Amino acid sequence: MTLTKPRDVQVMSIATDTTILRSRSWNRLRFEIEYALERGTTANSFVIQAEKTALIDPPGETFTQIFIDRLQKRFPIEQIDYVILGHVNPNRVETLKALLAINDRIIFICTNPGSIGLRSALTDHPDLNIRAVRGEEVLNLGKDHNLQFIPTSTPRYPDGLCTYDTKTQIVYTDKLFGAHICGDQVFDEGSSSLLEDRRYYFDCLMANQTRQVENSIDKISSLPTSFYAPGHGPLLRYGLHELVNLYHQWSEVQKQQNVSVALIYASAYGNTAVMANAIARGITKAGVAVESINCESADPEEIKIAVEKCAGFMIGSPTLGGHLPTQVQTALGIVLSTAPKSNLAGVFGSFGWSGEAVDIIAEKLQDSGYTMGFEPIKIKFTPTDETLQFCEETGTDFAQVLRESKRVRTSLSSASTVEQAMGRVVGSLSVVTARKGDVSTAMLASWVAQATFNPPGVTVAVAKERALESFVHIGDRFVLNILEQGKQLRKHFMKKFAPGEDRFIDVATEDTSNGVPALTEALAYLECRVEQRMEAGDHWIIYAIVENGKVIQPNGLTAVHHRKSGSYY
Repeated sequence: MTLTKPRDVQVMSIATDTTILRSRSWNRLRFEIEYALERGTTANSFVIQAEKTALIDPPGETFTQIFIDRLQKRFPIEQIDYVILGHVNPNRVETLKALLAINDRIIFICTNPGSIGLRSALTDHPDLNIRAVRGEEVLNLGKDHNLQFIPTSTPRYPDGLCTYDTKTQIVYTDKLFGAHICGDQVFDEGSSSLLEDRRYYFDCLMANQTRQVENSIDKISSLPTSFYAPGHGPLLRYGLHELVNLYHQWSEVQKQQNVSVALIYASAYGNTAVMANAIARGITKAGVAVESINCESADPEEIKIAVEKCAGFMIGSPTLGGHLPTQVQTALGIVLSTAPKSNLAGVFGSFGWSGEAVDIIAEKLQDSGYTMGFEPIKIKFTPTDETLQFCEETGTDFAQVLRESKRVRTSLSSASTVEQAMGRVVGSLSVVTARKGDVSTAMLASWVAQATFNPPGVTVAVAKERALESFVHIGDRFVLNILEQGKQLRKHFMKKFAPGEDRFIDVATEDTSNGVPALTEALAYLECRVEQRMEAGDHWIIYAIVENGKVIQPNGLTAVHHRKSGSYY
């Protein structure tokens, strides 16, 4: 029986008059639904107690009760003057209500888009005291704690706000530079060990809005800084400059892609936005850039520019009273008048009761002559892990079609001598199987090699756009199924699977000790745990420790893969 640690709140002084309250969960939380590493998280809140007291970024409802109890013991809520919100998330509403129940004199500080969301969420408090900031205001808490506010709007967080304390020189970055990982570590000592988590966080939350992210970084990078205090994960002191540079490098990779998708959406309750983020993750994995546009806050000219330069577009919409939201109607009009008919199109959305909006958009696009890249995706209420995996795979397939349409394929006769020579590298044919929660996947692999004797280890090359890529991060487990020569099992896994399609239909499997299915018709299999990942061009090189294994056909021979060119599998 696996025992899990209870949620708690870790409290620590981090600077003069400044305390962090880290609400911790070692389990994956619901708001991380599009985030697959499942290493838990910390929701970082901060209290600056000078002549006046400010609370920065209270956590979501998962932690409401334990946070309020711990806060009240250390800092009486009746004495809190300000609550500063790096963004207004519906998930935080219950905590805000709990604070107001004790102290209804609190002044909330957020951006103007945040104030609109806050009033909408707290309708039971018509006298809510909100101070909307635009970037020029300074809040004096006394004892030289002057707080400067820096709006950092992005499509995903249009109400984004960073806060800078001139006395401690801390920048409270909210969603920027975070990582979903739980532990006792408050600061980023040994920051290199956190890079995979920070990169994955960037890929999931930032890669589809790099232009706005870089603008936000530029706004805070000139400030004299002791450390960055993000809303999730360890505080950034030792690896600060390295991570800022990496954010720029990762953003530059996205900007240099010569194919892009305009991902335009609105989201009434956040569900369509979660779908959009999963689709965007799939697109960027395939080496195609994404311009995410939240049409609830975007200027029409911004939509027009993105559509003019894209090779394909997608529109996501909720359904309100059987209709499209006004902002989506406006965006659709811009798309219809701007996007070339050669552009590939897609439609998706979440709904509560009827879901007509997705059908209305799809019909208008088809009537106008656009080719749909996939069947419209409609999801009722909150997306599940399975539906988000489906969305991610759909995004990858959509991107691959666009990428292939732009690529000039080299025929074998004109292949370079290097490609011909590379094709002579022979690899054994295997199928990698993996499982996370209720979602299982598999891929045919031929770039596999033994890497170490002690401990026994293997390397597997996984293309960045493969669905399985999300299942082989450090600490994940998979099974390497070595195929037998002359058997037909490989043909099943050679075909192209549709998004969400079950890879194991009509294939005999058995669960191994690590919980991952093994193919019983394979020659042998190895149960593996990912130890390291190395980014290498268009692939990830996965190094894994072999924890267990079994030979199923002792007299069989290993299937090998012969190629004539090194430019394809």
